[in-house]
Amino acid sequence: MKRDPKQLVNIIACGALANELVALKTLNQWDHFNIDCLPAKYHSTPALIPAAVKEKIAQVRKKNDGKILIAYGDCGTGGLLDVVLEETGTKRLPGAHCYQFFAGHDVFNDLHEAEIGTFYLTDFLTQHFETYVWKMLGLDRKPELLEIYFGNYKKLIYLAQTENSELNSKAEECAARLGLKYERLFTGYGEMEDELIQISSQVSKKVPSKIINIDNLIQHTQMEKTA
Repeated sequence: MKRDPKQLVNIIACGALANELVALKTLNQWDHFNIDCLPAKYHSTPALIPAAVKEKIAQVRKKNDGKILIAYGDCGTGGLLDVVLEETGTKRLPGAHCYQFFAGHDVFNDLHEAEIGTFYLTDFLTQHFETYVWKMLGLDRKPELLEIYFGNYKKLIYLAQTENSELNSKAEECAARLGLKYERLFTGYGEMEDELIQISSQVSKKVPSKIINIDNLIQHTQMEKTA
């Protein structure tokens, strides 16, 4: 039976969220979700995000009349992404960036107030630390830049989406490389999951409960993202 196009949810996402979105779609059997990711490298080049999102919205609307959710925070666009969303009548995930909607608004604010000099990693950034942090900042070529970039930071908090001992060890190594104290906080999918459940309930009668099966969670969130 062909699904009514108006029951579709088109998610235009940062590539850094690909695994998490696919895991949630699979585990909740959200077959009415279409996930379309922009390059993860935009995470480090936020000026490219607004135009890329606008172009992708136009492409999606040529395919179907489903709802559109932008799986980005502001992500360093200085409000320019929100201008695009207002122009196109679309909405995004709540929060300034993925750290905030993974940890939760209140929790992240508490973390920020407790130590403003905190550097954050997610599962994706931990897995791809070499590419999106170390090399992107030029630390592989000019290690003397480490003090310039991180001299005012005190600690690194790994916001973990999954229970993965290898990623935990890697995140701890990342903190050591940056000369920062290490802390880990398990967040799961946080407010991103809550938002997707709400969106799904608007177009589907099936409203899933929050995921608690960690074994399945790990199985469906293997780190196989491509930059």
